[in-house]
Amino acid sequence: MGLHGSRPQKQAQVLMLGLDGSGKTTLLYKLKYNESVVTVPTVGFNVETLETDRSSPGLTVWDVGGQKKMRPHWRHHYTDTAGLVFVVDSWDQKRLEEARKELHRVLKFESLRGVPLVVLANKQDLQAALSPEELCRTLDLRRVCEGRPWFIQPCSATTSVGLEEGFRRIVYLMKTPFKQTQEDFKIKMKSKGFSITDVKEALLCSR
Repeated sequence: MGLHGSRPQKQAQVLMLGLDGSGKTTLLYKLKYNESVVTVPTVGFNVETLETDRSSPGLTVWDVGGQKKMRPHWRHHYTDTAGLVFVVDSWDQKRLEEARKELHRVLKFESLRGVPLVVLANKQDLQAALSPEELCRTLDLRRVCEGRPWFIQPCSATTSVGLEEGFRRIVYLMKTPFKQTQEDFKIKMKSKGFSITDVKEALLCSR
């Protein structure tokens, strides 16, 4: 991000999780440096800061390894987390159930209660990738995120499409009261000519 060239007054911690191979590290460095880098599975974690506009906190993004042996250690990073980003490989349908279970397990932790969530539906540039709407249903986001501000953002770590939008969304959710996020979304949908029925359906998978 860092498009505004102004250093924020404070930093907010964003925790980025997801299965190994989902593209977390690739998208982080694409966003930070606008470069495609060859990565290996993260053992441990990577930390990068992303600048935002002056009215918003900067982001300290913790990219924690997603291998099975690393997942029990995720909980050590939950304290002081202001926003959660969960990256999903929307092309690899064989691992979606595994991703669903891990996401649900994470969201049950008391220390993450009410913390805003953005699901990045990565690898949308690949044929046969599931749409955000399909992922919403597969991951059962409506039920597991009840009472929590959340959003699902289509993106591609290789083309960078949707990456800035996803992180701008987590900043918005962290800054804005939950009820207001719902009203803002309804107003935006109606202003684009969507019907009340369309708005209600969209809210199910685009909170």
